[in-house]
Parts: sequence; structure tokens; C-alpha cells
Amino acid sequence: MILVEAEPREQPHLDSLYAPYRQGILPLTAVPYGRSEIYQVGFALAKALHLPAPRGINYYVSTSQSLLRSGHNIALFQHDLQALQTTARPLKRLVQHDSLSVYDYIALMNQPKMLALSHRAVYNTPAYVTDGAFSSANPPDVSQVDTAYIGVQYISLFYNRNLKIYANLLRVQQQTHAQRLLVIYGQNHIAVLEELLRVNPAYQVVPATKYLKTSATRLLKPMR
Repeated sequence: MILVEAEPREQPHLDSLYAPYRQGILPLTAVPYGRSEIYQVGFALAKALHLPAPRGINYYVSTSQSLLRSGHNIALFQHDLQALQTTARPLKRLVQHDSLSVYDYIALMNQPKMLALSHRAVYNTPAYVTDGAFSSANPPDVSQVDTAYIGVQYISLFYNRNLKIYANLLRVQQQTHAQRLLVIYGQNHIAVLEELLRVNPAYQVVPATKYLKTSATRLLKPMR
């Protein structure tokens, strides 16, 4: 079973597209946002492996990584966030200029050092930040914000979303009884989802790097 970054409520739409796509009568060029990994990877793999339509497990919340804007120790958070951005964005530009294949880009973003960098920037370092505030341009949908622990509040927004994605994953597996799940998701979710799945005795996590081999690791900046 292939799981993708679409919400469960979108499943009827995915099913309606996958059926004609699988029959070869619907090209992805005719699908809105057909360049998305949901279709380019999820649909293509499902068809090649004779699987049913990919299942959506997303829980969407519009939360920006730059939401945390001020507070004691804000420089520590900004340093790690900048380290992530200055490492990942040049790789994306290389892909956009045909200097790096999409395959190598995905393989690089799944390298342990990249996963650790993004996980630290969003789920660890922000805890240093206290007595601050969120950006007024993109406020979180919460009734109360504990500004004394503003960094922890920031982490909780992202972590709460991933917990709900994890719950959706568990639900799909129970409904389908699938023995193998391929999760196609944004890179910043990987470390949290792997952490949750690794301590669940019903699951055995196989990292993407087992299959995605690349000789382009030289492009990764040295990381502390």
C-alpha cells in the first residue's frame, strides 16, 4: 500500500483519478497538479506494482517554519533554521536547472545527516526559545499561546500535526491489512514518523536510503 500527502477526505478524488489512469486513458498531464509526487511517484508506482489507489493520510495545517520570530535565544533557532535552508535550497535550485536529477535530490534529502538537521531545526532547537512571540502574519490556530515557552509551543504545533498523520497511517493499515507500506511524504515529517513507528512493535521501519543510493553526497554541506 502506498501512502501519500493527501487528506483522507480527498480519497474519493484520488480514487476517481487513479481508475482511468490505471487503465491508460487519463494522462497525468491532464490532471491538475499532475506534477505532484502524489501522481508522478505514487500513482506510477501503484500502477506498476498492480496496487490499489494510493491512500491519503495527511492532516493539513498551514504552519510556517518561520512562525517563531522573537524570544530569548531566538538566535539559536534562527541559526539552525538558516543552516537547513542554506543546505536544502541550493540542492533544489540544482534540480530546477537540470544540474541534479530528481532521484539524487530525493536520495540526498533522505540522508541521515539531512534528516537530523531538519529534525533538530524544527523539533529540538526551538525549545531553547522562551518569552517570545509568533509572527502576526501567520498566527497559529490555537486559543492560547504560552509565550513563556514559545519555542515549545512552536514544536507542539508541528508535532501535533505529525501525531495525527501517524494516527491516519495506523487507521489505513488496520482497514486494509497491508503488510507493507510505502510512505511518500515531505522530508521534514520523516524523522518524527520514523521515531513513532520504530517504537511500535507492529512495525519494522526500512529507511529510504536502503533503496535510494547516490554518489552526489559531496553536495551536502558539512554539518555540525
